[in-house]
Amino acid sequence: MKDKEEKEDNLNESVENIEENSVSSDDSEVLEFEWNVDGEEDLKKTLKKFRADLKECKLQKEEYLNGWQKERADFANYRKQEDDRKNNFSEAVRERILTRFLSVLDSFNMAFANKESWNKVDENWRKGVEYIYAQLNTVFEEYDVKEIGMVGENFDPNIHQSIDMTKTEKKEDNHKVSEVIQKGYKLGDRVIRAARVNVFEYNENTE
Repeated sequence: MKDKEEKEDNLNESVENIEENSVSSDDSEVLEFEWNVDGEEDLKKTLKKFRADLKECKLQKEEYLNGWQKERADFANYRKQEDDRKNNFSEAVRERILTRFLSVLDSFNMAFANKESWNKVDENWRKGVEYIYAQLNTVFEEYDVKEIGMVGENFDPNIHQSIDMTKTEKKEDNHKVSEVIQKGYKLGDRVIRAARVNVFEYNENTE
């Protein structure tokens, strides 16, 4: 009888253990479900981090792009400045060379000034000199060098250098060029040598 009761107790204990294990199994399923939920929350955090990283990458891209564009613009400006410096240097060298040759033109002009004496020179020699003078003028024309300073034009301190004043009784001639002592020249729009001139000065007392 006692043995029978012990067997029943053992059986009941086994049943309770089975039920406990069943509950533990259910509990593990619940825990697994909670892990999935936690996993979804982690995914949201990851996506949020990806978005933040993407935003930072875009900002960096814009920063690099702006920096590249600035460097490109700076380089373009540098090249332009270098080109301008080279052009200015070339202009300065050309102007210096041409200015040196102005004295040669002055010598020709002085020789031609006295037409009576010049016409008495041997014709062949005279024509040869005149041909050289014409060639020299052609070179100056190719470099856009032009004469400035003519008798009768109004005096302009930008292109004329006054050497002496010439009295005149004609009011309309006042401050006009009366004589060109030495021709002036312009290289393009820039005066490389002012014309040396005498200028009429009207005197009211001469009327």
